[in-house]
Amino acid sequence: MYEKKIPKDLNCGIVVTMEVIGGKWKTCLINDINKGIRRPGELHRAHPEASLRVISQQLLELEKNNIIEKKIFPVLPPKVEYSLTETGKTLLPLIAQMLSWGNEYRSIINISD
Repeated sequence: MYEKKIPKDLNCGIVVTMEVIGGKWKTCLINDINKGIRRPGELHRAHPEASLRVISQQLLELEKNNIIEKKIFPVLPPKVEYSLTETGKTLLPLIAQMLSWGNEYRSIINISD
């Protein structure tokens, strides 16, 4: 297994925050779950440009960091739904601010693929 050579400075709040929400789809997933998109397939359909593997991996990381919780229903076929934890809900104002900033400055930011 890969082990990073330089340890993360978890005394820095920015590093901690980026560890939790850093990732191409994490903030979108948190926002989608808050809006009521709770099933893995629905989340993937909301972001078809992201692979199902990446969506699943980022959901797992969010769950590991206590941002979302996974509920598995005892039915066949199995049904899974995600919801925000109380900790996850505290990220909503930050994500709303990121959305607002992105919308306001989108026209002057030069992002290339």
